[in-house]
Amino acid sequence: MLKFLSIRDFVIVSSLELEFSGGFTALTGETGAGKSILIDALSLALGERGDASMVRSGCERAEIAAEFDVALMPELQGWLKAQELAGDEGVCLMRRLLDAGGRSRGFINGRSATLQQMREAGEWLLNIHGQHAHQSLLQADAQRALLDGYAGLQAETAQVAVCYREWQALLNRRIALSENSQAAAAERELLQFQRAELEGLAFNLAEWLELQADYERLAHAAGLLETAAFGIESLSEADSACLTQLNALIVRLRDGVIHDASLGETLRMLESAQAEVQEAVYALRHYQQRLDADPQQMAEKEQRIQSVMDMARKYRVLPERLGEVLQQTVVHLQALGGEADLAELIEQEKAAQQRYALVAQQLSRTRK
Repeated sequence: MLKFLSIRDFVIVSSLELEFSGGFTALTGETGAGKSILIDALSLALGERGDASMVRSGCERAEIAAEFDVALMPELQGWLKAQELAGDEGVCLMRRLLDAGGRSRGFINGRSATLQQMREAGEWLLNIHGQHAHQSLLQADAQRALLDGYAGLQAETAQVAVCYREWQALLNRRIALSENSQAAAAERELLQFQRAELEGLAFNLAEWLELQADYERLAHAAGLLETAAFGIESLSEADSACLTQLNALIVRLRDGVIHDASLGETLRMLESAQAEVQEAVYALRHYQQRLDADPQQMAEKEQRIQSVMDMARKYRVLPERLGEVLQQTVVHLQALGGEADLAELIEQEKAAQQRYALVAQQLSRTRK
């Protein structure tokens, strides 16, 4: 039942609000008074087409809102829930905006709706009869709805409609899944191959970062070894090595301190420097031994780096993202499902069809 109608800037109406109560309501007036504007506004709110000429002159847009009591319309309430357009319990609010450029937007219970959805809802909400308009009483569906209403079968018909929609939804899903089964099988096979390939690589980000550091050292190994050898020779092995010269100076200063104690501080600094240089020589020799690794080990690291780089190029990602690619592949494979999903869907469809047939037969027997 229509409870409230609001019109803003529509044709010649700047603002109008009407509340309706139960029973019969008559709107009267002379020809040209604007009675048909109310009908046009209601039609617009229920999904009929509109154009820019319907916007009041000088205004940016027209707005129509109609509130209906749908407490006794379980079938409509079920349809609204199925379309995710349900609002407050027992209420359906239809709203339409039409701007001066001819663009239109529709809302059902505050949610954006297509004109087709508004028209479908309008079939339950209101019948508009005119001298030359389509008469719903001539439709078999309308006649059946009146008879069911007279017999008090609204709940039964609503249940049949719900069961039918559930069956059709499962039927459409099953058909779509069946039609795509071959493509899905091919995609599933590809994803399974990719998952096996990526899992076989056993990529680990921490390992990759370490490999990169090793690769940097390996790429410059010859130069680094030469630098270490030069340092060792300069500090301790050459004829005029730093450590040799330093040792000789320390020996002489130790003799000098006997005659002049003021040289003691200098001696202590040089002895400290001697210890530091000896430690540096030891560190360079250790570095030289560590860098001069087994050639087989170097070859294995180079091969591992090459395998990771090849896989990254194949999937067109940075090596650091190979772990993400594997995760995405697994998720996609799980979402794709398999033949078991189709078999389960077929069983669900059969069960839904049986439920629909049962309630439909019960309704048919009750009608007789």
